[in-house]
Amino acid sequence: MPARNKAAKNNVVDCSVLRQQDCYEGERLVDVLNSIRRGIESARLLAGNSLPEKIWLKQQFAIGVNDVTRVLERMAPIADKRSSAQAPCVRLQAVLLAGDCNPKWLTKHLPSLASSRKVPLIFVKDDKRGSLRLGELVNLKTAIAIGVKARGNAINQKLDEILGGDED
Repeated sequence: MPARNKAAKNNVVDCSVLRQQDCYEGERLVDVLNSIRRGIESARLLAGNSLPEKIWLKQQFAIGVNDVTRVLERMAPIADKRSSAQAPCVRLQAVLLAGDCNPKWLTKHLPSLASSRKVPLIFVKDDKRGSLRLGELVNLKTAIAIGVKARGNAINQKLDEILGGDED
């Protein structure tokens, strides 16, 4: 049995393995999270306060591993051209994933699922506090995974700047 557990640990996706994944830590992480937070605040102000904050956040983000997985699975894989009749109503612009998830197998499917849908994965690595940092963005205690829905608002513009700035 220990050999099986050891093999399972080796199958966990590492930060350096994925092409579309970008790891953020330290000062770079603080800058990115502050930029996203400013985008959330400006999008909320532009949208008006007609909806309660919790409902508004749910419209902008897929929050949690299950919700992110559900949205990614409903998106058609990029290689699958014939599924245009079943176009998803929601697309993810990016997935933010905390690095301090324990056990790791909870999120091990997300990198391959995101890459098959051509959704960038941003890995938040902050010495056992990544999930706390992500939770602060959506006014929760912790969040292991957050998918940013493509809505064309200030949040998406900030994320375009972040993702575009890293490609240079």
